[in-house]
Amino acid sequence: MPAHAAINPNNLGASYNSQQTQITFRVYSANATYMVLYLYSAGYGAQESATYPLSNVGNGVWQVVVPVSSIKTAGITGTVYYGYRAWGPNWPYSASWTKGSSVGFISDVDSNGNRFNPNKLLIDPYTREISQDPLNTQNQDADIFATGATVDANFGVAYRLIDSGTYAPKGTVLAPSTQSTGTKPTRAQKDDVIYEVNVRGLTKQDSSIASQYQGTYYGAGLKASYLASLGVTAVEFLPIQETQNDANDVVPDSTQNQNYWGYMTEDFFAPDRRYAYNKAAGGPTAEFQAMVQAFHNAGIKVYMDVVYNHTAEGGTWTSTDPTTATEISWRGLDNATYYELTTGNQYFYDDTGIGANFNTYNPAAQQMIIDSLSYWSTTMGVDGFRFDEGPILGNNCLNQSYEAAAPNCPNGGFNFDASDSKVAVNQILANLTVRPASGGSGIDLFAEPWSASGGDNQGQFPAGWSEWNGVFENTLRQAQNELGNMTISIGQDAQDFTGSASIFQGNGRNPWNSTNYMDIHDGFTLFDIYYCNGPNNSQGWPYGPSSGGNTTNYSWNQGGAAADQRRAARTGLAFTMLSAGTPIMAGGDEYLRSLQCNNNPYNVDSTANWLNYSWTSDQSNFYNFAQRAIAFRLAHPALRPQNWYTGSQVEWWEPSGVQATTSYWDNTSNYAIAYTINGSSFGDANSIYIAYNGWSGQVTFTLPPPPTGTNWYRVTDTCNWNDGANTWVTPGNETLIGGSGATYNQCGQSLLLLISK
Repeated sequence: MPAHAAINPNNLGASYNSQQTQITFRVYSANATYMVLYLYSAGYGAQESATYPLSNVGNGVWQVVVPVSSIKTAGITGTVYYGYRAWGPNWPYSASWTKGSSVGFISDVDSNGNRFNPNKLLIDPYTREISQDPLNTQNQDADIFATGATVDANFGVAYRLIDSGTYAPKGTVLAPSTQSTGTKPTRAQKDDVIYEVNVRGLTKQDSSIASQYQGTYYGAGLKASYLASLGVTAVEFLPIQETQNDANDVVPDSTQNQNYWGYMTEDFFAPDRRYAYNKAAGGPTAEFQAMVQAFHNAGIKVYMDVVYNHTAEGGTWTSTDPTTATEISWRGLDNATYYELTTGNQYFYDDTGIGANFNTYNPAAQQMIIDSLSYWSTTMGVDGFRFDEGPILGNNCLNQSYEAAAPNCPNGGFNFDASDSKVAVNQILANLTVRPASGGSGIDLFAEPWSASGGDNQGQFPAGWSEWNGVFENTLRQAQNELGNMTISIGQDAQDFTGSASIFQGNGRNPWNSTNYMDIHDGFTLFDIYYCNGPNNSQGWPYGPSSGGNTTNYSWNQGGAAADQRRAARTGLAFTMLSAGTPIMAGGDEYLRSLQCNNNPYNVDSTANWLNYSWTSDQSNFYNFAQRAIAFRLAHPALRPQNWYTGSQVEWWEPSGVQATTSYWDNTSNYAIAYTINGSSFGDANSIYIAYNGWSGQVTFTLPPPPTGTNWYRVTDTCNWNDGANTWVTPGNETLIGGSGATYNQCGQSLLLLISK
């Protein structure tokens, strides 16, 4: 269905007219009583060149139209940088106010949650680029952007009185870009293989790329051919909207103040300037678009990991002082609109682990999310989105008090309700076009189905949404690494292999809505799942130190045997590439990348966390395995069902060669299972036989009948004897095993793949 709702109906942001003779500035605030636009000739260190009061033009929108001629008269002849100052009920406007003064001040926060402070210059939430991060090589003082009565040691005044104007990030007025993003792939999501990576880490230490392009959007675009040759069809970048990372290199060879992953968004529309080779105004936007074009030219979709559940402003600085909080944008413009407040409106309700839920049930905040997604999809060329802590976008609570619009929240707080048409996850579906199951135009939507507070809404998102399948990750890791430590269900493994119907089928979704992975950025790398008994996050640079991290990893070092670790990694990757669903792999999995057991390297912007293209022979062999596993998946539609497998399409076999019975499924002492997929029902030239031996010792599998006139041929066996460059053979080089009744001795903790021909 086409999009049927208005995108950015209030025309928010700063935009030139067609003749570029005037700029219209429009910003939303339902609770402000006075607002002023400040214009600057530079993004940092300069005093304002001109100011213009805005008018309230209705529906919470404030506007001023400024002739370009008057801007030039004020001394701004190049890029126009800007920010806003806002007054409201807790700090009413007074004509005698001057920067850094307390004139008009009543309170840092009032009973309605207003936190207006005119001493804080505010980023336009709709700006397309920002000049720099709050903390950067020139400024490391976060107090500048704070409210409250605490006296700052450097300025000698209360936080609330520090004027942030010269230090604050500025919005950038941009003319429309003429850079193409290429032709978007229309491939069905079921046919994708996703590669998740940090845009900086992808090329930061790639010697094949000129040093000035390493770690940039431009450099990432140069890796399109590499990813295409690996077989990747979609690249998913960790957050690339502006985030607080300009301070990453201030303290060399240290994780101090570092933010590598980027989950602290400062603006929902601006591409992160730090990742741009061309950092001039408009440069990051055009360079990002050119990167997208490079991937599109290679047939690769571009996905973004987006953070709409919280912002870089966080919550209050302590749980005992409601007055002190960071104000760089949303909070100073309209705190009660953009954040979910607790009883009394003094603090923030938090399910994100960062201090404050973004108020996703508020129509204005929700519209901003939709406008942002539309901008990245339409103007920037992005093909799909992964939503960090997705349940926050299904929250139908407005503040921690009873709301008639949210009857399931009598005590306020958090309530995920996919049946509520007004929650953000449903409004995104209503406002944007989702790609049809069989392919075509539209965007692909992926939810991380849990939040930092411990809420888990796996399987509860509505049709149109896919989800990262945490059950797939956990239960298959358990099957490999927890034998003897916990109960392993071969029936659950079978669910994992075929799309997790018990999770997704009940609410009208399909196997490809299960996004399958053994590892991802958040946790151990694929290799470290089988190399580490537990996390080691306290080690020094370049592998740490890092705080936090999951203590339950279902990892095991395989007794320290390197060959066994490689076997386990091959089996784990085979799980992902042979299972029904949409597979996603973390960058570096293809060469057994290790982080030496750091399972939470969010702050490690180092050689250890950047991808490495200088491999050992074992790593090169694993690359061959990964490349061929992906190619096999893409060559066999039987592995990529659009709908749920039927009983005639998939049959399950006990090792003895008889069809698996209920008693076999229910016996938790059984750790081996095999299944066949009837290729002919998918237009596949081959039928497929997959056997998994979860025992530690050898199991003999008796093969079922292949299709008439064919035999079974081996494509791969992940056992140690087959550890080398051709563990997964290329088409035409499969080894004949035999027909019905043939037997195959399979080593412990391994996978066997056969095809009929």
